[in-house]
Amino acid sequence: MAQTLDKIKNFIDTILDYRIWDNQIVKLSIQGIVEVILLFLVARIIIWFIKRWLYNFRLGPAFDDGRRYTIFQITKYVVYTVIIVMGLETLGVEVTTILAAETALFVGIGLGLQDAFKDLSSGIIILMERTISAGDIIRIGEEIGKVESIGLRTTTIRSRDDILIIMPNHRITNEAVTNLTLQNSKTRFSIKVGVEYGADVDLVKKILVECVEKNKNTSNNESFVLLRDFGESAIIFEILFYSRDPFIIEATKSEIRFEIDRRFRESGITIPFPQRTVWHMNPENK
Repeated sequence: MAQTLDKIKNFIDTILDYRIWDNQIVKLSIQGIVEVILLFLVARIIIWFIKRWLYNFRLGPAFDDGRRYTIFQITKYVVYTVIIVMGLETLGVEVTTILAAETALFVGIGLGLQDAFKDLSSGIIILMERTISAGDIIRIGEEIGKVESIGLRTTTIRSRDDILIIMPNHRITNEAVTNLTLQNSKTRFSIKVGVEYGADVDLVKKILVECVEKNKNTSNNESFVLLRDFGESAIIFEILFYSRDPFIIEATKSEIRFEIDRRFRESGITIPFPQRTVWHMNPENK
């Protein structure tokens, strides 16, 4: 029995020690491949436990969803980086030899992938500084979207048209980005409207405030009206209000405008349009 076990052990050792590739740089064996597979399985288990710990245990109010996501992403990348380095060493890859022998090649690759490296460094900055987090509403230029996920190279943003935008991270760090979620729990917006000269301005002000505060997506008792200008054909008012959901602000503004138009019609208030009066002179009546 003992001899049989020894034969089996020797047979397994022979298979594991078999070299698939053997040169100065790479010494690849069956045992190395098995160990690398086990390393990645261990990495997956570690990441699974970390994710479960972050999301299933109460870690206090400081650990909101954005912070949990950031910690998990950084930890995941660190674990995989360590496992990859250990895997290369297990496979017998002489990393220092490769770096020394292929310096010129890596310089060329680096020049070709400089945008990718720029995105990677930007991704690390975003995850570390937490200027934006998953679930935040952000504005880039005139576009508003919700951050779905942040990776090392790209960030996924869902637009108000329900379109997923894959944005390179360097754009977020290099361009002006407004985080509507980070700055406050509610954001101020405005709607401008013109009324005819001679209209009751106090009634206009009252109607504008009521139309805004009636909407379910605005904050009550925080709106106010400004008389912005005396235009060529209209008195220009601006109603300022706060909303807790900037992601759907265009729909909210549309609802308010419909209500303003309805109330103006009921009250006999006209929204004017530019007009010109042309006098035609008859030469015979000079």
